[in-house]
Amino acid sequence: MPDIVLIGGGVIGLSIAYELANRGASVRVLDQGPFGQESSWAGAGMITPGNPLVAKSPETRLRAESFILWPDWAARLREESGIETDFSRCGGIELSPERSASDIAAVAAKFQSEGVRAELIGSHELRELEPHLNPELGDAVYLPDYCQVRNPRLLKALLAACAARGVELSPGLPVIGFDRGGQRVTSVRTPTETIAAGQFVVCSGAWSQSVLAQAGCSIRVEPVRGQIVLLEVLPLPTHRILEVGSRYFVPRADGRLLIGSTEEHVGFEKRNTAGAVAELIRFGNDLIPSLKTARFERCWSGLRPGSPTGLPYLGRVPNSDNLFVAAGHFRAGLMLSPITAVLLRQLLLGETPDLALSGMMLAQ
Repeated sequence: MPDIVLIGGGVIGLSIAYELANRGASVRVLDQGPFGQESSWAGAGMITPGNPLVAKSPETRLRAESFILWPDWAARLREESGIETDFSRCGGIELSPERSASDIAAVAAKFQSEGVRAELIGSHELRELEPHLNPELGDAVYLPDYCQVRNPRLLKALLAACAARGVELSPGLPVIGFDRGGQRVTSVRTPTETIAAGQFVVCSGAWSQSVLAQAGCSIRVEPVRGQIVLLEVLPLPTHRILEVGSRYFVPRADGRLLIGSTEEHVGFEKRNTAGAVAELIRFGNDLIPSLKTARFERCWSGLRPGSPTGLPYLGRVPNSDNLFVAAGHFRAGLMLSPITAVLLRQLLLGETPDLALSGMMLAQ
């Protein structure tokens, strides 16, 4: 019997499993499909900088603590798995969707108030940094500490490291019910077996609400579809992440350029649409005119787990001694995966959490 069963094998579930196994816990991870093939795989791998010495709000605290963990986290996974995750400090630039000087000044002030290195630059400085950008763009914010990781490779590294640590990985095994004894969950039921454990964690991404409902717990997590376009272009027109509101460019070292992403409330409908793909390509061409000659490689979509406030549910499920939840990270699942893993490991193993979770959005 495992010490802990994790229900969900995306980047959150695998990161928690890896962290627990590093402390000697016996762990089994269940997933209704292949591991890491939903929003974890579909994302762009962006890691926004933060400063834990200054961060105050729940979002900035989580982001800052995770940002500090990332370099060592990526290095350990590379050493243990032999798989390069392509974690790098590539830098980033924030632009205003409306090309508004006041809006972009507010963005710079917000990052600076969080203790993040952020430089407000004018259009002339922007053209010097990024000569391929549309010359009509105005002011921008330069963020030298912005990082990225290649998320498909990160997931491969996590799977390999978990397996090496003895984590039992069970893909294609959905949970269809919980067995309880008083305040405790005694086992979970799947179509083929009943699995007992000491503790359980629901980290099923966009499906977490329906999974927890089977245990009598009500949370609000809904799927939010995001579509992404992948282009091949050499030489790359930029080596930095570019963000314009909710949309972005993420360059990869091998000449790929990701353009994302939509935010669509369409339920569990995971497919690409001609309108959204065309709009992303138009957005890309407007920002970097030379992309008109880039090769279209592919497009895909994923279902992000959205919560009412954009903050994740982290902690013990009410009225249960041994059922926990880590879900609802929306666009920040990969970015927050190291700190989520550390916090859940501390809760599950009875350690003092690094962050005071009273300010977080706990399951109610």
